[in-house]
Amino acid sequence: MSYKVLSAQQWQELREAHRNVVLPWVTPRLERRSLQQSHPVDDFLFEYYPISTNKLLIWHPGFGYALEATELDFEEFPVGGYALVSGQIQIRPDWLSKNEAIALELVSFLQKTKERPLRTGCFGLHEWAMVLGAEEVRHEKWPLRLSQEAIRATIDEVGLRCTHFDAFRFFTPIAAPLNPLQLTRIDQKEVEQPGCLHANMDLYKHAQRLAPIFGSQLVRLAFELARDIRAVDMQVAPYDLSDLGVIPIPVETQAGRDEFATRQMQFAKRAQELRLQMISQIELAYV
Repeated sequence: MSYKVLSAQQWQELREAHRNVVLPWVTPRLERRSLQQSHPVDDFLFEYYPISTNKLLIWHPGFGYALEATELDFEEFPVGGYALVSGQIQIRPDWLSKNEAIALELVSFLQKTKERPLRTGCFGLHEWAMVLGAEEVRHEKWPLRLSQEAIRATIDEVGLRCTHFDAFRFFTPIAAPLNPLQLTRIDQKEVEQPGCLHANMDLYKHAQRLAPIFGSQLVRLAFELARDIRAVDMQVAPYDLSDLGVIPIPVETQAGRDEFATRQMQFAKRAQELRLQMISQIELAYV
């Protein structure tokens, strides 16, 4: 394959632009860590996924690009999977070979998810199911804005419709039997669907896993989507986060459920576009 060659000035400007976008996302996280503080919204993506702030700061050109570079440039290129060949930084062929099975499996997973009917109506009640009847809650520093009676009444009225195992596995023993799908890790490939908030957040995890193929522009889009989803995720949660400026979306009401459904559809559209881009990049690299 012929690579599009970027001059040293071109790719270094792109790398700097990437850092300028990402720094406002990671700097508050680093400052909170130094003070041993945490934020249930903004820190989630760095805690739930095993992806450090440094990995988000690293710039990747993406498959199909070669970078004009000197030995010194390459020494300062702090990423694995690359080689300096005839004055150009390129993805190592052995890195591509090692990750081929992972990449093609991801294509299959993304394609199945993309084509599955979009399901709405969960109204973000997975966070409610994680506290139903619990003496201790996941975000113990923050009080609930609703009583256990109100949480149970809403779940009984609306019903649980979770399709994502990594949310379902945190349901309380009382809540888990109320979900129509008794999900397992094995089922994930067969039930993941494009309306699910957590499935769409997971695109960031997938993007980082194969970042040299996808490139940092796509990684940023995936992170930004996940960040926006997490904000809404906690707006509909039963926690009182008013001290953080989080305005609840009261899904215990019809108006709140309507607002959530609108946001859910908007996220799903962005996620489907990302899935298409990810599939296209993998196929460019391997097909």
